[in-house]
Amino acid sequence: MASGFNQENKRRSLVELAALVPDGASIALGGSFLHRGPFAFVRELIRQGRRDLELVKQSPGYDVDILCRAGALRRVRAGIVAMEGNFGLAPWYRKAVERREIELEEHACASLTAGLRAAAFGVPFQPCGGLHGSGLPELNGWKCLDDPYGSGQKTWVVPAIRPDFAVIQASEVDARGNVRVQGTAHWDRIMSRAAGSVLVVAEKVVDSAVFEANPESTLIPFFMVQAYAVVPRGAWPGSCWPDYAIDYPAVEAYMDKQGDLQAHMAAAPEAQEVHHG
Repeated sequence: MASGFNQENKRRSLVELAALVPDGASIALGGSFLHRGPFAFVRELIRQGRRDLELVKQSPGYDVDILCRAGALRRVRAGIVAMEGNFGLAPWYRKAVERREIELEEHACASLTAGLRAAAFGVPFQPCGGLHGSGLPELNGWKCLDDPYGSGQKTWVVPAIRPDFAVIQASEVDARGNVRVQGTAHWDRIMSRAAGSVLVVAEKVVDSAVFEANPESTLIPFFMVQAYAVVPRGAWPGSCWPDYAIDYPAVEAYMDKQGDLQAHMAAAPEAQEVHHG
């Protein structure tokens, strides 16, 4: 967890924010499935031609799928991957795995969270329950330890997972870089504590007095945030409650195997802005 980002003027354009992520970086993406993911940021990575990225996320969907479709990923660490019940599996992700175009470290959501917790806590591994009888430990080479306190039980431990960046889609940010979200935080809190840097895409900027009046609602404090961009509808075609719901026709058009990726990218809200936020 980084805690040294105390500089002023953290606001960047979306183009500038995405440019902070180099080829080969490991990125944890906030949100879950089609809900409050940093999808404008993901598309900007594609526009900038980023390659050989590692994606870390417990429940990705559109984000991992479009990055696979664009050939931007080298490796994925993920739990459940889907486009939700309306659309089923993530087709371009599935093809990338089947064709071995990407390396997959398959997780349960709990085991990936355990690895992130280990990184956040500054320890080399974290115990994780619920893995006995699963093929995941053998698949990933995880170790099983005896209880050092003598219960006779054994516990699987997951090695620390330390992304270079956590990228979070926020409801609000203030000028200093304090962050909060409306509704569930999904996996964003632990991602932000495990990563070396936090980048934020926010729906809007509010006065710092809003945070000061309700400090317990701050999900990520300013000193953990390297930079942020303000991009309204940055989670499109997903939702960002309570501001907007999933754009189901847009997702359906994206899922059309005969559809054009560039046409989908051009239809995105940030593409209508000359400077992308």
